[in-house]
Amino acid sequence: MAAVAACRHASPPLAAAPARHVDRPPAVYQPRRPERTVAYQAVQGHLETWLHLARNSESDGDPVPAQVEREFRQYLTCGVLAHGFARARCADCGHDFLVAFSCKGRGVCSSCSTRRMAETAAHLVDHVFPEVPVRQWVLSLPKRLRYFLHHDARLVNPVLRIFLAEVEAALRLCSPDAPSGARFGAVTFVHRFGSALNANLHFHCCVIDGVFSAEEEGLRFHPAFLTDAAIAEVQRQTRRRVLKLFERRAVLPEEATELMLGWEHGGGFSLNADVWVESWDRAGLERLLRYCARPIFAGERLAWVEPDERLIYHLPNPRPDGQTVLILTPLEFLDRLATLVPPPRKHRHRYHGVL
Repeated sequence: MAAVAACRHASPPLAAAPARHVDRPPAVYQPRRPERTVAYQAVQGHLETWLHLARNSESDGDPVPAQVEREFRQYLTCGVLAHGFARARCADCGHDFLVAFSCKGRGVCSSCSTRRMAETAAHLVDHVFPEVPVRQWVLSLPKRLRYFLHHDARLVNPVLRIFLAEVEAALRLCSPDAPSGARFGAVTFVHRFGSALNANLHFHCCVIDGVFSAEEEGLRFHPAFLTDAAIAEVQRQTRRRVLKLFERRAVLPEEATELMLGWEHGGGFSLNADVWVESWDRAGLERLLRYCARPIFAGERLAWVEPDERLIYHLPNPRPDGQTVLILTPLEFLDRLATLVPPPRKHRHRYHGVL
């Protein structure tokens, strides 16, 4: 980790300051205090009890996946000087300070996840997405299918490929001057969580709103003019092909597939493509990407109702039944976090097409 210290005795700038310039106090590095956060206190005080109860509740004696326990234990070392640090020193005045190592976790640690969110969004805006319109496509699946996707990571990629193939076909069809071999570009964020600390695997796809064709001088962009009918057709074809995939994989019986194909109102397949960012709005694109890359929970929404006894988590939006908060014991909170830890060696965002 690189850190820069603000020197209180630094020499003045070479250029003369304006007449109305007012000296401001130099910025001073403020270390993070993870032990003061509610999430850290809940994990630190109840992790061993939670592991003991989980292991004794199953006959196999170890129902907790290795990556889940590792994620919790690494989180307890994040930002704590006793577990390692770097020393930053100003060569001019000799002032120095210590920067504690981070855990680089992908699930429980909201600090590391927030830093990764900011870095990912900035990288995609600065180096990946060209200055063209971008549309967010969000695909949610029926609860019956979410269970299999959450517990079998091998099903995620085929479902995502089916969905993006339909999106690409729609973009090509809605680009009047695009050749048949034109390709799209997209970045997908696989979310395994909902806003209420619940398991809800769904896809946030930031898709360039058009297609690219190869020409002698390089690539040519063909903007798409999507209609509601085209988006509805993507949803219908994705639904049909995904259900047939689950049938071929023997995940669903044929009768269940036919039944779900007959369900009304999309049959539990929800597709939203309303969020659209103009080509010139790079700040808006970065906000969208930060939203797609956000952590599994917001630490500032968590508080103690009774110290070490009950937690309250404020939901970002009311649920269909009007509920606005969750009241949890620390053990229930750890239960929910454990189900949201992503599987190891699986990317949380993926590139497609020309990107």
